[in-house]
Amino acid sequence: MPTVAQSVDLLSSKSFADGHPLEQYRWLRENAPVYWHEEPDGPGFWAVTSHELVREAAKQPEVFSSAAGGIMINDFPPEELEFFRTMILVMDPPKHSFYRRLVGGLFTPKRAEKWRDSIGDTVRSILDEVCQQGECDLVEDIAGKLPSYVIAELLGIPRADGSRLYELTETMHSAPDTVSDEQRFGAMREITGFAAEVRARKLAEQSDDLASRLAVAEVDGRRLDEQEFASFFLLLVNAGGDTTRNLIGGATVSLLRRPELLERLRTDTEGLMPTAVEELLRFQSPVIYMRRTAVRDTTLGDTKIAAGDKMALYFGAANGDRDKFDRADELVLDRSPNDHMAFGGGGPHFCLGSNFGRIEISEMMGQLLTRLGDLELTGEPTWLASNFISGPTHVPVRFTPTKPIGH
Repeated sequence: MPTVAQSVDLLSSKSFADGHPLEQYRWLRENAPVYWHEEPDGPGFWAVTSHELVREAAKQPEVFSSAAGGIMINDFPPEELEFFRTMILVMDPPKHSFYRRLVGGLFTPKRAEKWRDSIGDTVRSILDEVCQQGECDLVEDIAGKLPSYVIAELLGIPRADGSRLYELTETMHSAPDTVSDEQRFGAMREITGFAAEVRARKLAEQSDDLASRLAVAEVDGRRLDEQEFASFFLLLVNAGGDTTRNLIGGATVSLLRRPELLERLRTDTEGLMPTAVEELLRFQSPVIYMRRTAVRDTTLGDTKIAAGDKMALYFGAANGDRDKFDRADELVLDRSPNDHMAFGGGGPHFCLGSNFGRIEISEMMGQLLTRLGDLELTGEPTWLASNFISGPTHVPVRFTPTKPIGH
């Protein structure tokens, strides 16, 4: 095992108190890209930080399993793990492939593009709510609302319910040193209880929304049961909100701290936005890691991995790999190509909602920068106390008040 680096601690939420711990990542990539990380209340795990090795592990689900131990570093009680295994994120092929096909057709680029106008209208209405105030919290009043509203519309539930579900996912993703297991499981139970109510309503009265389609979807000739429906629902609520919300909040902070880049993007929004979205995803990396568990003795790079060992694939570290990206530490709005891992390292678990996420980010950043032209920070952002998801929780901003646009 590599020599222990006393300064490396990827478990404490303090390491992620202002975004990713870039210096820790750098040391790991240069000295131990597969690093044995001690765990106070567990057996320890391998931290994988290079672009090449994260991708290699992500593309081998037959060796590095999502189902064997779940996707988070901390080990769940057996009954909790069994529930999570009903989520496609915690399945391995071929089961994962079958369940993913149930909803995959709804998330293709073509289907997502049909939602662009609707998403643009949602962005417009969110900005209309704050534009006259002259100040707001960028996360709570803008970035947090967009994915909550979009997923609510996709599922066919009220916007207010989407906002409540967003609050619960924040609790679920907080680090173990800030939120107890009881609080985390309580949030999960509230979401699954809500899912059961949605399923009952959709079975009684069908409509053309994602929740209705899931309620009548069939596996091996039978419909999804209540637990299976709840698992899909939980995944959609979690994955549908985190990446977009945290990306928009974090990306806006990064741009406000780089006024020359902000002005460049504002001046050439249409021309730069496609590459800027990809670069902001790379630079912010909203999902910090995903866990895998080795199902047999193997090697990764030069490191021997034993059957049963758990590992964390650090996407943020891979996205800053200087061996892969020129000027990796810089925000390069026109970077191309851009083989980032913000939506995962490839393989079967590449983010199902990536096409929707890109459209939400593009629409929000485009309108935000043009409508709130003199946006500026009025205080230091605070970040989610999580070692799993990276993004700000509060970003106080001000701007010159303007009139609502309307539809």
